[in-house]
Amino acid sequence: MTISRHDVTHHFALRAATYDRSSSWCTDSALGELLLDMTAPRQGDRVLDVACGTGLVSRLFTGRVAEVVGVDVTEEMAEQAGPHLSRLVVASAEDLPFEDDEFDLVVCRQGVQFMDLPAAVEEMVRVVRPGGRVVIINLCAYDERDRAEYFEILRLRNPVRRHFFLPADLTDLLREAGCEPEEARSYVSVEDVDVWSDNGAIEEERREAIRAVYRDASPDFRELHAVREDDGRFVDHMLFVLAAGIKPSLPRSGPADS
Repeated sequence: MTISRHDVTHHFALRAATYDRSSSWCTDSALGELLLDMTAPRQGDRVLDVACGTGLVSRLFTGRVAEVVGVDVTEEMAEQAGPHLSRLVVASAEDLPFEDDEFDLVVCRQGVQFMDLPAAVEEMVRVVRPGGRVVIINLCAYDERDRAEYFEILRLRNPVRRHFFLPADLTDLLREAGCEPEEARSYVSVEDVDVWSDNGAIEEERREAIRAVYRDASPDFRELHAVREDDGRFVDHMLFVLAAGIKPSLPRSGPADS
């Protein structure tokens, strides 16, 4: 099935009112602090939050840097980010309306899974200055042992998702887009599956199909995700990977001055 931009914006328009409560990771301060530690923002920095959504990432940088610009394709989500932004732009990540080398830091959390790749990450690298960072954060399977089951769970929860990742994939995306990989860190978010699946954009049939994957999960999946079950409700330990890359400095255009 081909997934269009309209499919994505419609899905997130349905989720906009309750998005910030849809997962515990959304407002997890420890995950936010990990991102700030990786990026080490400075007062003079210009930051671009790609797929800014309701501004959950943007607000981490507000007051810490000179400018926070948010870009998103779903107006119903992005309008909630307004109070946390210096500027909001409704545009696609694959065609960012910014100049080359315009930002010191570009961040994208839970966005690349819906984008044309590698085009979107190449755009992020284009608009960051030489020596600046691009940081991608996304849910990933732990490894090949949980890959098939977890990807099916993610597909059921979000039918407009286009990409599914293993941990190394995010670093590979940055490298292939022209960044020098700097570091990758992991963070585990503890999620009540019934709360997490109640996103306002899928029918109960899909939520029950998600529960069925957990009920029938393999021993490897249960161990990797430290799955707990209580009265038919499941708790999952979901893996986030935060991958950072640095845009190389421009090469010298000629011989050094003598």
